[in-house]
Amino acid sequence: MDFTLKPEWEDLRTQVRNFIGDAVLYLEEDRAHYDDHENIALPVLKEKRAAAKAAGLWAPQAPKDRGGLGLPVSAWAAFYEEANRSIFGPVIMNCAAPDDGNISLLSKIGTDAQKDWFLQPVIDGEVRSSFAMTEPAPGSGSDPSMMRTTAENKGDKWIINGHKWYITGAEEAAHFILVARTSNDRRKGLTAFLFHKDQPGWHIKRRIPIMGPEEHGGHCELIFEGLEIPDENRLMEVGDGLKVTQIRLGPARLTHCMRWLGLAKRSMEIAADYIAHREGFGIKLAERESIQIKMGELAHEIQIGRLLVMHAAWSLDQGHFARKEISSAKIHVANTLHKAVDTAIQLNGARGYAKDTPLEWIYRYARQARLVDGADEVHKMVLARHYAEQGNDYWQWG
Repeated sequence: MDFTLKPEWEDLRTQVRNFIGDAVLYLEEDRAHYDDHENIALPVLKEKRAAAKAAGLWAPQAPKDRGGLGLPVSAWAAFYEEANRSIFGPVIMNCAAPDDGNISLLSKIGTDAQKDWFLQPVIDGEVRSSFAMTEPAPGSGSDPSMMRTTAENKGDKWIINGHKWYITGAEEAAHFILVARTSNDRRKGLTAFLFHKDQPGWHIKRRIPIMGPEEHGGHCELIFEGLEIPDENRLMEVGDGLKVTQIRLGPARLTHCMRWLGLAKRSMEIAADYIAHREGFGIKLAERESIQIKMGELAHEIQIGRLLVMHAAWSLDQGHFARKEISSAKIHVANTLHKAVDTAIQLNGARGYAKDTPLEWIYRYARQARLVDGADEVHKMVLARHYAEQGNDYWQWG
């Protein structure tokens, strides 16, 4: 397992870093560049997306024949990490959730017709997309088998009724992936579908207020009351809904980690810049042993996270599901992001708590990392199950 980047990937990583440094970071300093929900304002986003496309830094996960870079997962790791040196970077380069995971999924399992209709406009950046699976209790959350939204077959169409919530990006999305129950079979009882926002039979009940900041389109509560979906817009076979979610969520969890590492490194970068010149009681903060210990711990934890992510990415590239590798990365990196930004705020003092730097933005964003795409506790249960099944083979190489 040689994690040295191929020369072309290293060149691309450098291009992403330079683009973020030259064309994106300055946007964070002016609140005029933000929308009302503290993401990049849409007119600014449109301009910067055009620049990213022109620079050849667009949709790294999408196939080349559809306008993406066609990179393997190992190369995503370097690209995404550099993209999220800025809080605006991933969405500018079309590698932000939930579009990122939906592009990856449809590229793998969509029919040609589904790719032309649903996938291509998302890759092109013409529309946004969303993934509707999570439901209010007692419906599905980390356990999809608890799903209560139903899809009833009526000849060549399906009738959807149910209730979803915390659906990321729903208010801005035009294209949706929906998972619903089609039978009571525990393993084969779910099926996935595609639909467009203009189809009748559903509506957004509310945009749920969250700690924020928010993705474009927020996190919404959706009601389905007789939504009709043609059978041609079904993903894979009837009963393959759980398989669809597994294909999507594994890589999507890992791309979260890649981006979070970028934010963790940015937090440390801001802290390092401040402590290098801030003096107190006749000595620079960076010269204090207690501060050096904090910075050393962060560098250590971030590097562990990078190795976990790259190992999981390598495993995916070998054709494995990499379930335990992804769960390990998800647990560690989510907590490392929180530790990095919390430490950076502490070292910056009041400056870190204020909106003069993106640290408080990152801090609020970081708290969701331990919840989204599976809470820490769920992923630890996954690891425990793998160990129970494998014993000492849990740590095998390869």
